[in-house]
Amino acid sequence: MIIGVPKEIFPGENRVALVPLVIPNLKKIGLDVLVQSGAGLAAGYADSDYVDKGATIAPNRASVFQQADIIVQLLSYGSNDRNGREDLPLFRRGQVVIGFFRPLGSLDVLNEIKATGVTTFSVELMPRITRAQSMDALSSMATICGYKAVLLAASTVPRLFPMLTTAAGTITPARVLVIGAGVAGLQAIATGRRLGAVVSAYDLRPVVKEQVQSLGGRFVELPLEVKDAQDAGGYAKAQDEAFYVKQRELLGNVIAESDVVITTAVVPGKKAPVLVTKEMVARMARGSCIVDLAAERGGNCELTKPEENVATGNGVTIIGTINLASSVPYHASQMYARNLTTFLTHLVKDGKINFNLEDEITRETLVTRDGEIVNERVRQFFQLPSLVNA
Repeated sequence: MIIGVPKEIFPGENRVALVPLVIPNLKKIGLDVLVQSGAGLAAGYADSDYVDKGATIAPNRASVFQQADIIVQLLSYGSNDRNGREDLPLFRRGQVVIGFFRPLGSLDVLNEIKATGVTTFSVELMPRITRAQSMDALSSMATICGYKAVLLAASTVPRLFPMLTTAAGTITPARVLVIGAGVAGLQAIATGRRLGAVVSAYDLRPVVKEQVQSLGGRFVELPLEVKDAQDAGGYAKAQDEAFYVKQRELLGNVIAESDVVITTAVVPGKKAPVLVTKEMVARMARGSCIVDLAAERGGNCELTKPEENVATGNGVTIIGTINLASSVPYHASQMYARNLTTFLTHLVKDGKINFNLEDEITRETLVTRDGEIVNERVRQFFQLPSLVNA
């Protein structure tokens, strides 16, 4: 079987789905690798690097899609809402495509994809189970986003992060608040602490308190009654508006005391909850900064504008940068490629894809096949009739 690696076409995307390092492992399971010329250049991987590891270089995108049995991408159509539709005419029935699809985003997009007859595996749907940890691309990219968010904040605020004792006097450390202690949040806590900041974190899931403290952060506890705080996958569950109103009221004082606020709260398939209102921003000190990692989903801050830096009247900067993982393309590509390689090793048996739907990893990530949306979670989300009892 041939696995194809086209160049990413989302504007500003610098990552590549496979790096030269993983090619020998793919060849061991019977996969020949075909890479579009220049696909890895923006991430730091030249065509010659791929050739040295045993890959073949294709002259253009169309050649990759024509020859490959399996296509691996980062931002596939759906996740790539700018120009991802350009790939639809290149898909062919029975071809397998693996990547980020944002399967809980748009039913119209899924219907367009299924109409091509292509078989898709969405890496966002990887189950949060022990044996799938090494395949969890969503966590890999979130790790990079959490790290990068702190660096963006550190380069924006007009103060140093660490406490310093100098001949000119003592400099007090910056105060960082991280809202949401998932993968991105925990990495932000760790990075902020390494830079010397005093870091606090808030999450509606009390179970993450120990993780925050283990990284040197202070866990902010609010007197709120939380019902059913997380789903089976470990993600925070959406709450009703009354809860968020009370949460915003209590968080206001903590935010007002912070030099940097990093927000990470997203709910799969839904608009990000607003956790920081314009009134809360108005209470922050001049020169403070908010990095909104939920900007692409509408933002956790009421004033966030995706892909923009907003300067408020009271001197607070709100950073709404999206696709942060692409700004660290060398290692982001490396991590993603390792996730994909482990996933492919799981899927490919005797030189072909094994569609074992008794296996949770295969079943939960498979979205479309034979012209149908076959994923039960996706069907339930869009209120489509179940195929299980059909």
